[in-house]
Amino acid sequence: MQVVCDASPLRYLILVGCIDALHDLSPRVAVPPAVLAELGTPRTPEAVRRWLAARPAWLEPAAPTSTIEAAGLGLGEREAISLAEELRVDAVLIDDRDAARHARRRGLIVLGTLAVLDEAAHRGFITDLAGVLDRLVTTTNFRTGPAVDAILGGMLRRDAERRHPTPESGPA
Repeated sequence: MQVVCDASPLRYLILVGCIDALHDLSPRVAVPPAVLAELGTPRTPEAVRRWLAARPAWLEPAAPTSTIEAAGLGLGEREAISLAEELRVDAVLIDDRDAARHARRRGLIVLGTLAVLDEAAHRGFITDLAGVLDRLVTTTNFRTGPAVDAILGGMLRRDAERRHPTPESGPA
């Protein structure tokens, strides 16, 4: 699977120690220039800037040939959507609700940080999903609320069923 990634999913995956799970799911991750610039600002957590300074080869900088216009979206989000369209990737990783909505309207498959973590846990790349989700919620600025809490609860239930299947749930 090839993806284009916006800044937030990269930031969160780095901060919770699961950035390698993204590579496990997607051997190639394209990132536009505005996203790299955003991740390199002084406001970005030091751990993210250190990771970016020594970024792995699988994180591939790539610039779109043109950038969509979309009111209310940041340059990184607009470049990520534009690049995803140009490269015809499998998915674009974006957490921002408005940007995700805009990308879906353009026919793109959108995944967020939680979808990446859920799939990585499903495939066995993350063995302590509860701990990862706890770090995400308590140590980052990841936004929660009733809808996100319901998603987190579903992720934890599925993870528990995978790790400890009951006769009703079938084999893992």
